[in-house]
Amino acid sequence: MQYSLIQRILGLLLMAFSVTLIPPMFVSLWYGDDSLHAFTISFVVMLALGIISWLPVRHVKKELYLHDGFIITSLFWIVLSIVSAVPFLISPRLDIAQAVFEAVSGFTTTGATVILGLDYLPQSILYYRQQLQWIGGLGVIVFAVAVLPMLGIGGMQLYRAETPGPLHDDKITPRLQHTVWRFLLTYCIITLACTLAFWAGGMSLFDAVGHSYSTVSTGGFSTHDDSLKYFHSPLLEVIAIFFMLLGSLSFTLHYMSWVQMDLKRYWRDIQTRVFFYIVIVLTGIITITLWLKEIYPDFLTSLRYASFQLVSIMTTTGFLTDDFSQWPLFVPALIILSTFIGGCVGSTAGGFRVIRLIIIYKQAMRGLMRMIHPSAIFTIKLDGKSVPDSVLQTVWEFTLWFIASYVILSFLLMATGVEMVTAFSAVASCFNMAGPGLGKVVFIYTSISDTGLWILSFAMLLGRLEIFPLLVLMTPAFWRR
Repeated sequence: MQYSLIQRILGLLLMAFSVTLIPPMFVSLWYGDDSLHAFTISFVVMLALGIISWLPVRHVKKELYLHDGFIITSLFWIVLSIVSAVPFLISPRLDIAQAVFEAVSGFTTTGATVILGLDYLPQSILYYRQQLQWIGGLGVIVFAVAVLPMLGIGGMQLYRAETPGPLHDDKITPRLQHTVWRFLLTYCIITLACTLAFWAGGMSLFDAVGHSYSTVSTGGFSTHDDSLKYFHSPLLEVIAIFFMLLGSLSFTLHYMSWVQMDLKRYWRDIQTRVFFYIVIVLTGIITITLWLKEIYPDFLTSLRYASFQLVSIMTTTGFLTDDFSQWPLFVPALIILSTFIGGCVGSTAGGFRVIRLIIIYKQAMRGLMRMIHPSAIFTIKLDGKSVPDSVLQTVWEFTLWFIASYVILSFLLMATGVEMVTAFSAVASCFNMAGPGLGKVVFIYTSISDTGLWILSFAMLLGRLEIFPLLVLMTPAFWRR
């Protein structure tokens, strides 16, 4: 391990990231609220930590290896989340567990909150929460890979460190930094389009900007306690559904489809097709159930609430227009279980990811066919290409750790005194970065103890980093090498 190099990069990233605290300062000055000091202190703390880390090792320049990438990726998320909690400690005066939980929830685009009374918070704090999610949606790996090449340090190791499992090997451009900047451009264009659509649909400009941040990032934070229910607008809900779905698709696919002016690429992509099939089927099941149980007056109203809530939760965004936990029969459990599917690889959504689900299904079917035809050789293919055995093995390993992590974290949360439904749904929502759960955590997590919030904060980080980078650091063999 090259600790001096890790320290230098971490310092540079902290200094660079401190710049993101400047926009909330301007919002505070514009609206004349009393939170300017919170962001000023946070800016100074983050910048000072960066300088202190960077200055003693500023001349260190070496090649970055895979082990270093794991450490930097994990440390940057942890350190950044802690430092970014400072504004929440000062205003609205949360305790440290709550402040870290809120910051981690923002960066991991989870959308779970412990803050009640959003409608009365300073505008700068509201903007800061939304901005955290937008930056988190972009992902620390994109930020790191975009900055490191300009410093003369390779970033491919970081890219690999945060993307275990199946992922398109093709680069959009020959140079990784160009790929990242095009990813950023695509992200910004979609965010701008979402802002204009929300604004045209009736939101104030402030709300439109804030909700576009959390919609495209599939984060789910809102500037109002009632989330999108506050606006009582079917039009805004349709706009949100459209952009939540865009945020859940591969941004590589977005870019390539738009540059080549070939929208058929979306449907040719097996991951996208399966994702939409699942959304349509689950929406249909929930709509028919709500309609037959007469929860809403007619079929179209049932479709409106079912489609919005299913898309919002499955894409791990987490906006609410109704209390879905009170819906009948199996519907609440079905919606929470949809978070385990999540979005596509290469998107801002969380969850197990659709591509892994497809591979697991194909492997299960191959097992059945082998029982019928023991001598036959069956190859698993995606979009006409054979999937290497190494990828299949990685998917199974990821699946095992995914299930084990979820079960262990759920039992740990129950050990803090949380009842079973709340515990299992809270861990599911935080681990999959969805936000709302069942029981006592549908809208807000204030019922969870500080110990429980630390567990859920770890669950969010573990889910955002797709398990391996954090778990690898806990392995003794990693440090012996």
